[in-house]
Order: sequence, then C-alpha cells, then structure tokens
Amino acid sequence: MLEYIIITAILIIIAIAITRLNRKDASIEMNKLVNYLGGHSNIKNIEVNKSRCKIELVDISLVNKEGIQKLGAQGIVEIDNTLKIILGSDARTLKKYIDEYILDDKKSKKKKKRKNR
Repeated sequence: MLEYIIITAILIIIAIAITRLNRKDASIEMNKLVNYLGGHSNIKNIEVNKSRCKIELVDISLVNKEGIQKLGAQGIVEIDNTLKIILGSDARTLKKYIDEYILDDKKSKKKKKRKNR
C-alpha cells in the first residue's frame, strides 16, 4: 500500500513539473512572437476570434513574418497596419499575454506621466 502512495506522489510531482515547464515555454514563445511583431511598443491593439488574432500595429514594416510562421502561424494576412494571424489554440494565449504584460504596462505608464505633470 505504501508503494502505491509513493508512486502516486512521484507522478503528481512530475505532472506539476511538466505543467510549470509548459507555462515557461509558452511565455518564451509569446516573448518571441511579440518581438517578431516589432516589440511591445509596436502593438496598439489585439482582438481574438477563435483561432485568429487581429493585431493593430504602429509600424507594419517592423514585423518579421517568417519568424511568426516558424512559431507555428498557419497563415498571415496584412492589411494596412493590421495583421491577421491564424494561430490556432495559441491565439487566446497571445491575447492574454499581450493584455496582461503589454497593454496594461502601457496604461500604467500613461497614468504615471499624467501624475508627474
């Protein structure tokens, strides 16, 4: 009986370790994707519809489309300063990442500037 408890505990520890590694990998991939989009300051807005991302950019010439495709994009369409990228299940992950780490950061910087005036 004790053997089963030990094996179960080890399996739980392994599952937790794998989950944490996957989160780190996703974060690294999202960082790469943001860099391929021209960096944090180049992203104005992002909208997600199922597996597609619609990203409004400041300067579309800063985008590395080949890099985005190497990360797993299934298709990229460029219209003016907007990219539509088919990312599959990663689309929502990208939106969450950009909302939390980029757009919120831009909003807080604007608030700091207003306070300093």
